Amino acid sequence: MTVSIQLAWLFLLALPIACVAWTVTHEEVFREPREYCVRWSQEGKTIWKRKFFYLFTCEYCFSHYVTIGFLFLTEYHLLLTDWRGYIIAGFALVWIANAYMSLYALLRQGIVREKTEIKVLQKQSEEEETAMR
Repeated sequence: MTVSIQLAWLFLLALPIACVAWTVTHEEVFREPREYCVRWSQEGKTIWKRKFFYLFTCEYCFSHYVTIGFLFLTEYHLLLTDWRGYIIAGFALVWIANAYMSLYALLRQGIVREKTEIKVLQKQSEEEETAMR
């Protein structure tokens, strides 16, 4: 693969990695398993148990394991064609995927803020209408 194709793969492959890592660590569909993992990451008797369960609660940590899975599935490597290319690809994918997740978090935060502001404005408008009657 040429370097330009490898870079295209880097930015495209980071998208599903970010999606999987974010969904497992933040979205409602995995709330119950995540709460279980949070509890065991705080109450586990051994450091290994606590760290194992913590991996499923942190999008950065979990993205490393998702990346390993995607590298295994796609055999993607970056710059070098041997094992070093897989290591470079792994860290680059994690970095790009986490940049995507940070941007997504900022977007969601802005959307939540706007929705809250709209609700406040609607409530104020309703109160003003009620006061005028």
